[in-house]
Amino acid sequence: MRRLLLIPVAFVLAMLCVPPTARTDDSFADVADEVNKKVVKLYGSGGIKGLHSYGTGALVSKDGYILTINSHILDTRDLRVHLYDGTRYHATVIAREPALDLALCKIEKGIEVDYYFDVEKAAKLKELEPGTGILGFSNQFQIATRDEPVSVQRGVIASYAKLAGRIGVFEASYQGNVYFVDAITNNPGAGGGIITTRKGELVGLIGRELRNELTNTWINYCVPISATAESRDKDNKKFETSVVEVWQKKDKYNPIPPLKDKGRDVKVFHGMVFVPNVVERTPPYIEEVVPGSPADKAELKPDDLIVYIDGLPVPDINTFNTILAGYGPNSEAKLEVQRGDKLVSVTITLQKLVEKKKD
Repeated sequence: MRRLLLIPVAFVLAMLCVPPTARTDDSFADVADEVNKKVVKLYGSGGIKGLHSYGTGALVSKDGYILTINSHILDTRDLRVHLYDGTRYHATVIAREPALDLALCKIEKGIEVDYYFDVEKAAKLKELEPGTGILGFSNQFQIATRDEPVSVQRGVIASYAKLAGRIGVFEASYQGNVYFVDAITNNPGAGGGIITTRKGELVGLIGRELRNELTNTWINYCVPISATAESRDKDNKKFETSVVEVWQKKDKYNPIPPLKDKGRDVKVFHGMVFVPNVVERTPPYIEEVVPGSPADKAELKPDDLIVYIDGLPVPDINTFNTILAGYGPNSEAKLEVQRGDKLVSVTITLQKLVEKKKD
């Protein structure tokens, strides 16, 4: 009988000795409250053909610098920022680093913030092992505006491995190691959000919505703050850059000027009719294809989205016209086209534009 009584007593004592971090019902409310103050809601270009106009960023300095991913929402003259306390500001894109899929923005002059992440400290964080608990913070699905808190997700590091190959619609511009997580973090608007430890330490930026074509599954990952990548300078010379270096050079960049022109005149005929160019940066979606035209012969289709021309990104119709203005009749252009959830390569042979005579 005494032995039977000792068993429950021993069990209770064992449970009391379990460290607090091992409990599954721990609340991370205090950590989430502190991290939320360092996360911003971004609003910019989008709102057409399923392209969201909202995203997320992380404050990384007292004078209002923001790290986020290099996404289409930054292609605007009216990039807006909502802080945790509901205050709203305009921001400017300072730099883009495609090799890291990273962008650096800054809140308008004269603003100081009280809460921000230390990038250099975050870059020195020890590599997290698979199974390590993490938290994800983002404005996914535009869950927050003004002083509403961003979403909080709990999960673990699934693996630390290379993000390579063609994934989803685009080939991932960042080809280095990422943290894959078991939480569904990479949703619309989540790009530029953050993954932290369960203590609130910055680990990395939540990346794009990407699909692995081999497994046909969505990938949830973040680019580590310690990430490095090979880039090229204006003379096409290779050099290695890092998230920390982009941040350290923040005061040396000249702000990227917003789009001012509407694209130069195109002197060649391609046979693509785009959706109405009604917003500042309308994505180049094909609405119609002229029968018998170069576009028709290249088997382009309505609802195709032009993504690249000969390797140059095409974020909007104006950029498409500006690039194509440099092509002459009978020249070829290689287009990368988003068709459904695939990226299709198409070569189009341009024709001379014959202008109709006025009556």
